[in-house]
Amino acid sequence: MTRKLFGTDGVRGRANSHPMTAENALRLGAAAGRFFRRDGSPAHRVVIGKDTRLSGYMFENALTAGFTSTGMNVLLLGPVPTPAVGLLVTSMRADVGVMISASHNPHEDNGIKFFGPDGFKLSDEAEAEIEAIMAGDIEPASAANIGRARRIDDGLYRYVERVKSTFPADLNLDGLKVVVDCANGAAYRAAPQVLWELGAELVELGVSPNGLNINHDCGSTSTGQASEAVRREGADVGICLDGDADRVMILDETGQVAGGDQIMGLFAARWAEEGRLAGNTLVSTVMSNLGLERFLGDKGITLHRTNVGDRYVVEAMRAGGFNLGGEQSGHIVMTDYATTGDGLLAGLQFLAEMKRTGRPASALRQTFTPVPQKLTNVRFDPASTPLEAKTVKSAIADAEARLVGQGRLLIRKSGTEPLIRVMAECEDDGLLNQVITDVVRAVEAA
Repeated sequence: MTRKLFGTDGVRGRANSHPMTAENALRLGAAAGRFFRRDGSPAHRVVIGKDTRLSGYMFENALTAGFTSTGMNVLLLGPVPTPAVGLLVTSMRADVGVMISASHNPHEDNGIKFFGPDGFKLSDEAEAEIEAIMAGDIEPASAANIGRARRIDDGLYRYVERVKSTFPADLNLDGLKVVVDCANGAAYRAAPQVLWELGAELVELGVSPNGLNINHDCGSTSTGQASEAVRREGADVGICLDGDADRVMILDETGQVAGGDQIMGLFAARWAEEGRLAGNTLVSTVMSNLGLERFLGDKGITLHRTNVGDRYVVEAMRAGGFNLGGEQSGHIVMTDYATTGDGLLAGLQFLAEMKRTGRPASALRQTFTPVPQKLTNVRFDPASTPLEAKTVKSAIADAEARLVGQGRLLIRKSGTEPLIRVMAECEDDGLLNQVITDVVRAVEAA
């Protein structure tokens, strides 16, 4: 069974354009409600969280109408990080969790992500079944069995306490000055509260959401303001989250960035040394730098690669019994603590390493020397198929032949935007730039 509506991370698109319309959201909620009420029993519930986008109000109401129309009781969390939904769907004994967010995308976009009763994102098969229900006649509940909706006021604080509990009990953040950039997104309250309660001195950025400024020149995808603040304020470290706080970028005391690969390398090496890296394996995607793979190999640690998307990382982790994984983009998944990527939790683990070792962030942020890597995005008409053009296939084959023994090439469609991502790695900068240029030109021409 194939999926057309769902991408690599739920349903995504421009708000008020297909597929992200109120009508589709209502029908999607009803289809998901019917999927999770297949046994016909009355006691079913869904928890719904959202980030700070203006369109979140619209989708929250539409999903609530859809779920209640099929007899699901709805628990509304309001603005919370994505990992909070994964946590609360289990602690509140819900059948399904929903996060309304387009993650790191601009405010014009939005998305709908589903979590199962175990707190993990739904499988491709489950999403395909929901699509099939949505395409047919959705049976509503009887008038007497329509679901109820209520606000849960303390969901955010349950998440705050859970995240704090992952920080070593014998440590605190006293003496650390931390710049925290919440991207005007879902963690604008949670992240500062956690860090302050653990003792950090804070410089807060991106904590004034207005519905339109989420991810705008701030957060994990735009670290310039945070980098400047770190240097200006003499901070020890910076933590930059994205709009739904499931990814993170770390800044050292000079404002330099440690991306997901470096953070995963640091954690994997530490956990392996302590004997708590399950299977002595780190799970990451095909995008992770070759330098990370070499670094881990030298330590006897296996790098297990997956398709791009944190849900595929988590699926591989669960299948192999591994407990650490993530993406170059800053999703860090630690299943000992959470069911999905959690930027705040990962940031805390980095701070714990600073406190444990007494070393500055600059000494921890570069675990390995990366192989030069270049990524170029090419926007395309979703109705076209440029990767099927003979000229593009020829350009890709030529680039791969030139990189044999020196690097690698990866071409893929984004699962969340109409982009073709062209990535290459090579020790030879001249060759790296040339193969990227040749492939990009071919894609653009097609």
